[in-house]
Amino acid sequence: MAAVLEIKVRKVGLFGAEIEGIDLARLSNAEVDAIKAAWYRHDVIFFRNQRLTDDDLLAFSRHFGTLDPPPNQGAGRKSPPGYPDVYIVSNVLDVRGEPIGALGDGEAAWHTDMSYLPHPPDASMLYSLEIPASGGDTCFASMKLALAKMPKALLERVVGLDIKHDGTYDSGGNLRKGLAASNDPRTSVGTAHPIVIEHPVSGEPALYLGRRRNAYVMGLELAESERVLEALWSFVETTVYRHRWALGDLVLWDNRTTMHRRDAFDAKARRVMHRTQIKGSAAPRRASLRALQRLERLRD
Repeated sequence: MAAVLEIKVRKVGLFGAEIEGIDLARLSNAEVDAIKAAWYRHDVIFFRNQRLTDDDLLAFSRHFGTLDPPPNQGAGRKSPPGYPDVYIVSNVLDVRGEPIGALGDGEAAWHTDMSYLPHPPDASMLYSLEIPASGGDTCFASMKLALAKMPKALLERVVGLDIKHDGTYDSGGNLRKGLAASNDPRTSVGTAHPIVIEHPVSGEPALYLGRRRNAYVMGLELAESERVLEALWSFVETTVYRHRWALGDLVLWDNRTTMHRRDAFDAKARRVMHRTQIKGSAAPRRASLRALQRLERLRD
């Protein structure tokens, strides 16, 4: 087995890392393999000072799997002309006063991308083209470390349970196109996934919570479901990396082991990001006994 190329990886905290000295528009196969290895180890990786066309962004994205079409957010699907697999995240308006992208300038609550689907995306990445002078930071939470910090009694309570991940609203609180408003977690549209999952490549266990709004623990009375969810969500922000954007940043994160949110920013400021995502390779699978035994390493 060939050795993985050594690249410069700078940890930014308990999880997350910057990869330095890499031009994502001109990658060798060895560099791609090294980037993947770092990604599986750190869950969130980022690259500074990139100059990428949409073709470059798509080429880099394809190294991680099959491209997934952008989600149909409350503001509708927005892509650059000729690039249907690129999703514009922006508050900028065109000459007709219509948004060129989605998610605007408001706060985006903690979430995992499109977890309401049977096969949620494996990965997402975001590339900065225009950024405000302040605000708009993206925060990432480690769901592997959150699970490791849970008390044993809570883990034993939920390890065999599933959460229904609601698909009614997007992370900005907007009703998705074609869906009816619902505030009943038991009957809203969504997909059930295990609360504790196992990463298909690294084998690491992680919490898999999706979004808080309209979440429901399957098989429980609604009041009990809410109590369990409140207990689980109290661990979400225990290990967070905050990314303060600079022009030319590209951030790649693993949707299976992290959650993310965005700070609001000045509505008069311009923010333009191009985003891609990687189609889910499999449905989230329940953590095996072997994966759960690895929790002891994370607890140390």
